[in-house]
Amino acid sequence: MPDYSYLNVYIPRDTSREAARQLLTEHAEHGDWELDVLRLYPDGTRRVRLRRKIIRVTRTM
Repeated sequence: MPDYSYLNVYIPRDTSREAARQLLTEHAEHGDWELDVLRLYPDGTRRVRLRRKIIRVTRTM
């Protein structure tokens, strides 16, 4: 089972959907993050949890 590192992102309610999409796309393209959980609250705020695999190098000698 792979290990993951997590990044929590808070997106305020006055952020447009397009701006939120651009933010998450940049994280995905440049940081190799993938969406784990996106929670939209009644007041319009979004809390996003991104994850990426931790790659561990093993010795071959």
